Amino acid sequence: MRRNTLRAMLGALAVAAAGGASAAEPLKVHAAGSLRAAMTALAAGYEQAQGPDAGRKVTLAFGPSGLLRQRLADGEASDVFASANMTHPQALADAGRAEAVQPFARNTLCGLATPGFSLQGKPLPQRLLDADVRVGTSTPKADPSGDYAFQMFERIEATGAAAPGATAALKAKALQLTGGPNSPKPQPGRSQYGELVNGGQADIFITYCTNVAEARREYPALQSVPVPDAINVGARYGIVVMRPASAAAQAFVAYVLSPAGQQVLAGFGFSPP
Repeated sequence: MRRNTLRAMLGALAVAAAGGASAAEPLKVHAAGSLRAAMTALAAGYEQAQGPDAGRKVTLAFGPSGLLRQRLADGEASDVFASANMTHPQALADAGRAEAVQPFARNTLCGLATPGFSLQGKPLPQRLLDADVRVGTSTPKADPSGDYAFQMFERIEATGAAAPGATAALKAKALQLTGGPNSPKPQPGRSQYGELVNGGQADIFITYCTNVAEARREYPALQSVPVPDAINVGARYGIVVMRPASAAAQAFVAYVLSPAGQQVLAGFGFSPP
C-alpha cells in the first residue's frame, strides 16, 4: 500500500513539475547533523525516483536538531524537518508550524575513544567516573545527542551501575564539545567527532553509534566502545512536513518511509522506526 501511494505521489509531482516553473523550486529539507550522509543519499534517491522530467531538486541544511527547531519556529522557510528526536518536531506541530510527526529511524549510543583508551578492567560506568578520563558529549537541549548522553548518566545511577551521586558527577565533568550555539561548526565531509577525539580533546565521546562508525572510517585507529544495554538510550528520529504542506514535501517523507528509503537508512547504520 505504501509503495503504491509513493508511486502515485511521485507521479503527481512529475506532472506538476512539467506544468509550471514554481514546482521546480528546490525542496528545502532541514535535518539533524547525524543524518548528513544518510539524508544526502536519500535526497539523491528521491530526485532519481521522480523521473527525468520532474526537475525537483533537494537542498539540505544540517545542524543540531534543537537549534534547527528554533530557527524554524522563528520563521525560517523549510519544507521538511528531520530531527534526531520526536520532541522538537512535535513542538513545531503543536505550534501549528508542521503536520503530524512520523518516526522514521532509530539509533543507539556508543563511545568513540582514543587509541590508548582502556577500561582497565572496569565496567564502562566506573571508568567514566575516573578523574583521569575526559568524557565528551554534545550539548543537551540544543542537540538530542547531548540529551541522550545525559539520560545515560541518569541510568547509570538509577540501575545501580555506580554509586549515588554518579549522575551529578558525570554531568558536571562532561565536556560539551559539539551541538551548542557557540560550538565549532563541523567541516563539510569530515567527522567532527573523529577530529575531536583524534585531536585529544576527549578520551571518550558518548554519541550515536552511527557517528562512531563514520568517525572510524576516517580515523581507523579510534576505538568503538559498546554501551551496555542496561544503561543505553535509544534515539527515536522524527520527521515532519512543514506548513503550508506541499505535494513535494509529502512525497519526500513518503520516500523516506518507503522500503527504498529505509534501505538507504539501514546502509548507514540506522534501525527501522
